[in-house]
Amino acid sequence: MPTPTVSEILRSPALGETVAVKGWVRSFRSNRFLALNDGSCQASIQCVVDFDAHPEALLRRITTGASVSIHGELTASQGSGQAVEISVKHLEVLGDCPTDSYPLQPKRHSLEFLRDIAHLRMRTNTFGAVMRVRHAASFAVHEFFNKEGFFYLNTPIITASDAEGAGELFRVTTLPADGAPKTETGATDFSQDFFEKPTNLTVSGQLEGELGAMGLGKIYTFGPTFRAENSNTTRHLSEFWMIEPEMAFHDLSDNMDLAEKFCKHIIQSVLERCKEDLAFLDQRFEQEEKAKPQQQRSEQGLIEKLQFVLDNPFVRCTYTEAIDILKNSKPNKKGQFKYPIESWGADLQSEHERYLVEKHFKSPVILFDYPAKIKAFYMRLNEDGQTVRAMDVLFPGIGEMVGGSQREERHDVLVEKMRAVGIDPSHLDWYLDTRKFGTCVHSGFGLGFERMVQFVTGMGNIRDVIPFPRTPGNAEF
Repeated sequence: MPTPTVSEILRSPALGETVAVKGWVRSFRSNRFLALNDGSCQASIQCVVDFDAHPEALLRRITTGASVSIHGELTASQGSGQAVEISVKHLEVLGDCPTDSYPLQPKRHSLEFLRDIAHLRMRTNTFGAVMRVRHAASFAVHEFFNKEGFFYLNTPIITASDAEGAGELFRVTTLPADGAPKTETGATDFSQDFFEKPTNLTVSGQLEGELGAMGLGKIYTFGPTFRAENSNTTRHLSEFWMIEPEMAFHDLSDNMDLAEKFCKHIIQSVLERCKEDLAFLDQRFEQEEKAKPQQQRSEQGLIEKLQFVLDNPFVRCTYTEAIDILKNSKPNKKGQFKYPIESWGADLQSEHERYLVEKHFKSPVILFDYPAKIKAFYMRLNEDGQTVRAMDVLFPGIGEMVGGSQREERHDVLVEKMRAVGIDPSHLDWYLDTRKFGTCVHSGFGLGFERMVQFVTGMGNIRDVIPFPRTPGNAEF
């Protein structure tokens, strides 16, 4: 029979009963007090070993990181910090862990060091908490859309389209790296490739998701996406997970309503299901903030920031209004923005987004009706001919959390926009068919899952909220 987890034992302690538990040693003090953790929760359970009843050779094998099996009686703890402990009757070492080569020791390790040993970092308190929160947030995603009547659609990972038009693609090919076949013009002959055309890893499931929405009404995708952007910032990954709902008969206002409701559901679910982990991460967040210069510190603690998003309705503000606010702001007038706002049409940066959320509105913000020139071809053109029905949801401390739009449903307008940005309409004839056969108003958005996990955990680097980060020059594990 499976042994109970530490979480199960601590959640429903039965004093006086004999319990069996397996896990990894976090610490072993005085050859007597063993802290055992199995990854099921933040807490370890203290196991009290009678060293007179166990061979010395066995006790020497109980080192940090060793896996052990313990049988004993669950008793009230005699020390502070825990309600119960296990009085050990039988102890077995399942897997030794040599202390001279084990990189994780009972001390604080830097996040940079832990990224180099990502295969072991989930054994630490910090990354155990982050991954449990990530699981809870993932569960909340599916829970929300199921309750809202959406269908989960699996869109292709290998695709011949570039949904964003940015060209930052990972090529998928079976052609030889050296000596790939050439056409008469000297170009690579992709007709001899596996798919007989250039293909790449997807940057978004949106275009295929729209096809699903035009038959099923409401769908969502939740899967890996890939960007070959050579960026080494704390906000970028080369492989990350995206959540992309698409809804027929939804306009931009409906889209904004859904995005706000969705974000709040994830945060509320994590607050309810991960109290112990969030309490730990809140303390960690406070320590990290104290190490920053005063002007860079967050004005809110982690849990306070999460509650802030739940308690405040998201302010809705047009891009034009936001530009006026930013142009007349003190940071802009005093030259404190790295990217000064000089005129309408500027592409907003994270510093501008955070100013609007944290300083001006003091609330999450949804910006909408952006200039067409800085947004993608598939967004619906407004009647002014200058702006599109785009929206971005902005969060404190992080900036953009959600990006979406009402999609362009008019066939002729969409064709014209595609040609204007250099996209051959014949390459996306299947996408255009949805505008020819029973077109309708429809909308959707994308939420980068790691960015949401980063927000709810308070981690400063996005590489620390995914088990095995993929970034330029890094494809280990």
